[in-house]
Amino acid sequence: MAKYIKLAQVESTNTYLLQVAGELPGATVIYTPCQTAGRGQKGNRWLAQPGMNATFSYLYKPQGIAARQQFCISEAAALAVATVLNAECGQPITVKWPNDIYHGDRKICGMLIENSLQGRQVDYSVIGIGINVNQREFDPYAPNPTSLSLVTGCDHDPYQVMRKVCDCLEQLLARVEREGTQALHADYLSVLYRRDGQPHAFSLPDGTEFAATLIDVAPDGMLSLRHTDGSLHHYAFKQVAFLIDNSRL
Repeated sequence: MAKYIKLAQVESTNTYLLQVAGELPGATVIYTPCQTAGRGQKGNRWLAQPGMNATFSYLYKPQGIAARQQFCISEAAALAVATVLNAECGQPITVKWPNDIYHGDRKICGMLIENSLQGRQVDYSVIGIGINVNQREFDPYAPNPTSLSLVTGCDHDPYQVMRKVCDCLEQLLARVEREGTQALHADYLSVLYRRDGQPHAFSLPDGTEFAATLIDVAPDGMLSLRHTDGSLHHYAFKQVAFLIDNSRL
């Protein structure tokens, strides 16, 4: 059973939890209605209107997860959010590799998962999650945001959304510890954004664009893409990006 600690305001729930992780038991959740300097992937900021969204971090202290298989934690977190949001809105929710959560081609949730290693094992993981719940207006520079409220046409309780996600996450992580790090992999692949057997547009950091079919994600998080010439390539996070046609949003 998770323990919840509410902070009236904090710069980043992840930063705060990383500072105190050694003093807290696993399944501790730090949450706040007002996060002033949330952090996202690639060093991006996560901007959220106070009181409108679910911004929280979950402390996980695993038993026996190897560093080379740590992506299973990301799979569990992504599946937990996707499962809850799918139930809340009654519409398909997908996971854009590695762990952004999408409704159609719009982002409804972002994550920042920071793992601390001890030798070849994961010592603890801070799973930061930001879900757009009731926010309806966004930074104009945010490329493709949406929220649960925009999808469903009604407001939701951010605290209850968070509780449902944490309950689901706890169950999924328990399954990983019972059945092994590949326990959730098929479920993760089944909800993966653009894994439909068709070629889609991607780009490399140098701006090169290409079409490829999404094949698999390895235990270490590497993405496997089959290019249109038939060759199979493997990419780490930040080595490739999905191209989204914003004119269609």
